[in-house]
Amino acid sequence: MNILPDTSAVVDGRVSERVEQEGFDGTVYVAEAVVGELEAQANDGRESGWEGLEELQRLADYADSGDITVEYVGRRPDAVEKRDAGEGEIDAIIRELAAEYGATLLTSDIVQSEVAEAKGLAVEYVEPRTDDGDDDDELAIEQYFDEETMSVHLKTGVAPMAKRGTVGEMSYEHIGEDVLTEEQMRSFATDVVDTARSASEGFVELSHPGMTIVQIRDLRIAVAEPPFSDAIEVTAVRPIVKTELDDYEFADELRDRLAGRQRGVLISGSPGAGKSTFAQAVAEFLNDAGFAVKTMEKPRDLQVGPEITQYTELGGSMENTADSLLMVRPDYTIYDEVRKTSDFETFADMRMAGVGMIGVVHATRAIDALQRLVGRVELGMIPQVVDTVVYIEAGEVDTVYDVSTEVKVPHGLVEEDLARPVIVIEDFETGKPAYEIYTFNRQVVTVPLEGADGEAESSGVERVAKQEIEREIRSAARGHVEVELKGGNEAVAYVEDDDISYVIGKGGGRISKIEDRLGIDIDVRTFSERPGGKSATSGAGGGGGTAGEVVTPEVTNRHVVIPLGAHEGETVEVRADGEYLFTATVSRGGEIQVSRGSAIAEELEAAIDHGRQVTVVPQ
Repeated sequence: MNILPDTSAVVDGRVSERVEQEGFDGTVYVAEAVVGELEAQANDGRESGWEGLEELQRLADYADSGDITVEYVGRRPDAVEKRDAGEGEIDAIIRELAAEYGATLLTSDIVQSEVAEAKGLAVEYVEPRTDDGDDDDELAIEQYFDEETMSVHLKTGVAPMAKRGTVGEMSYEHIGEDVLTEEQMRSFATDVVDTARSASEGFVELSHPGMTIVQIRDLRIAVAEPPFSDAIEVTAVRPIVKTELDDYEFADELRDRLAGRQRGVLISGSPGAGKSTFAQAVAEFLNDAGFAVKTMEKPRDLQVGPEITQYTELGGSMENTADSLLMVRPDYTIYDEVRKTSDFETFADMRMAGVGMIGVVHATRAIDALQRLVGRVELGMIPQVVDTVVYIEAGEVDTVYDVSTEVKVPHGLVEEDLARPVIVIEDFETGKPAYEIYTFNRQVVTVPLEGADGEAESSGVERVAKQEIEREIRSAARGHVEVELKGGNEAVAYVEDDDISYVIGKGGGRISKIEDRLGIDIDVRTFSERPGGKSATSGAGGGGGTAGEVVTPEVTNRHVVIPLGAHEGETVEVRADGEYLFTATVSRGGEIQVSRGSAIAEELEAAIDHGRQVTVVPQ
């Protein structure tokens, strides 16, 4: 009998197996389309390509010894057919060749088998190869795990490493002395990928040229290969702790809060602090409480019960996943992890659609998680998107914030006409306000209050007020400006002698407009009237000596642009040689644009022309 195997049968080694076990004496037709597909997979670093090419070499050896006849037939697939291999283009070429040469199509692909039978072809389907049908066999890399091992890190040319310890107290250490060879690493990689494809408790999460991520039982394993990495690397991670909500502080309060109505929650903390472990405990509680719970993950690594369906990217986009989830109508969705602008926007869209959302966010402070929404979500909508922030440190609930909106005079100011919408962040345990976020003179500011991470109550208000007063006076003055606050709504602005009349304006008109805009009484004086005279620094923000991040502004026809890709959505101070210039919020595009011709732009351009070092300091 003559056979023509497709790619799946070649990769599984089913042809050589038949020759060895049944004494096959017919002709094996090998489609050039199969060779092209295997070559492309091998060039992409995929193990299936190498396995298929090894099978073709075995067939060549059998042909050389006269055991079988091997004939290569057909043509190689073109670029379009390779690109559309997932749509069945190459499978169609293989079926046509089987019909042309009157050969039985040998396949381990059930879809290929069904289509071939429907077209009247002779076809033989063989089950995909498994590891002796035993899904419980240990992976080779599991020899490196013990009860305190969170992750194992193996790489060609390096001795085995692992992270061991308890949540929040991990150490990265050697767990072996012998350097791993490429042969050993390829064996580990093959074992991982093959098991993920064949085991009932395994699946391939992501497969790109040079990178494969799989889930096998409770292990999430990443296999990196050249050209993506400089050598073969296998990283296996598993949870070492599974918790319940009762294991955490504020358990009763959080249970009541989450069960009362659907909420928007951000679970924040540093990498390895135990955020995902806490998110799993929340998911299990919500499920047990009778809520329909789903997850959005890339990759899927939360360890939750079978009742909770875990979704990943659909068509390469979490936005598509969200659209599908809205049709499923979950009560709560666990989003692990919310990182990019598109993630925050998708999180906000689902929350505004009425779905309870639990987002996992990297942040070094609880307030930082909320500030990552600034610039990505309209300020007034933030409390509707997120009403609770939970900060995890060393596996424990460290801080819980309640987020709400009030129309009020911001803390530290007294004029009634300064009332505006203010986002109030309260400490969940004490009920005391910890931060306020609001718009002050067209800038979004976050002001720490008493007890907020050890920051003094007055520091935030004074800093913002001094910055904004100085900015307004600088827009009218040409020389040096310094500001001193005399109370919650009084300040003294010191200017050069030849600037005072210009700053005050005819009949006090200019300074009156500035006072009206800021709601603060400003006494304008010259430096000669100041005890001690002019100081060496502007005093803005009390940080003239703070170094900050050095930036290089770009001057265009219409703007002075400060590129800041790493600070999008953040509020920053811009300084020249440590002297305060202005405060701005970085755009979603990761930059600050100042229109040329404005007082701020002129001051910034003057600093550039005089070779002063321009820096930014995040607030």
